[in-house]
Amino acid sequence: MKRFAAGLVLAAFAAAPAFAQKEVTIAYQDMVVPYRIAQEAKELEKATGYKITWRQIGGGGEVIKAMASGAVQIGEIGSAGIAAAVSRGEPLEVFWILDDIGSAEALVAKNGSGINSVKDLKGKKIAMPYNSTTHFHTMVALQQAGVNPSEVQILNMRPPEVRAAWQRGDIQATFIWDPVLAEVKKDGKVIVTSGKISADTGKATFDGYVVNRDWAKANKDFMVKFVRILAAADDNYRKNTAKWSSTSNEAKAVAKWSGAKVEDVPASMSLYQFPTMQEQSSKWLGGGKNSLAAKAFAATAEFQLSQKQIEKTLPDYSVAVNPAYVQEAMKK
Repeated sequence: MKRFAAGLVLAAFAAAPAFAQKEVTIAYQDMVVPYRIAQEAKELEKATGYKITWRQIGGGGEVIKAMASGAVQIGEIGSAGIAAAVSRGEPLEVFWILDDIGSAEALVAKNGSGINSVKDLKGKKIAMPYNSTTHFHTMVALQQAGVNPSEVQILNMRPPEVRAAWQRGDIQATFIWDPVLAEVKKDGKVIVTSGKISADTGKATFDGYVVNRDWAKANKDFMVKFVRILAAADDNYRKNTAKWSSTSNEAKAVAKWSGAKVEDVPASMSLYQFPTMQEQSSKWLGGGKNSLAAKAFAATAEFQLSQKQIEKTLPDYSVAVNPAYVQEAMKK
């Protein structure tokens, strides 16, 4: 009888399913950032034990759609895309500033186009992804220069389409980021950078990691470990910039995941600023309504409302900014 009972117990254990592995799908774009080395080394998978599906998506709008459908839980999106999404009520929050764009996005005019200033864009064709950080800064630049947007042919194209249109000679200018930026610079002239526009107007742009709010709450340990890995990759780059040459394994990993040419990686990365965890906590994400991220969202949303891209703005964009995971990650 004891043998029979023991046999039943063993059979029950054998029939029971194994503990289900937790899964997450993370959308990434083509930004040339230090974190790509961690992706290549599968550091997040090793640290968390989660099954991670990395899904490359061509633009922020598409990332937002994928997150809204539930197909993606975490994604890389520019600040303009985040502002639009949360204004529409998407349950997203930014938990990490992937990069302060600075000079990494620029308005470039093709050599021979006759464009030497923003005012010269009148009657010309300029392309960028709509509802992106560069779309926002294109409109801010036109406003600064006193140019009516209706006098410029502004075309909605994803980065690969911008590259192809530039090569065909279909457009005279683009406001874009790497890896396409590095290519158009070869036969084009930088008219203005996002860093210059931000400094002149206070309307900053950045790329951020966002997460579905409820998913993050249910997976807090994962989020904290993710932040630590993001911070470590950025710190590695800051401390060893000279070693990230075009022949280094680091540059090769960045090129593989971003689609950039490996020889362009060092120069491309030098255009960005990568905030430390302390800067993320105290300036970018911390501070509620006065955080840099919340203020950037508010300014961007006002522009989007004027362009009828959104129906309303929020009274306080700090609802979409969460410094908690960074603050937890900073604890020893």
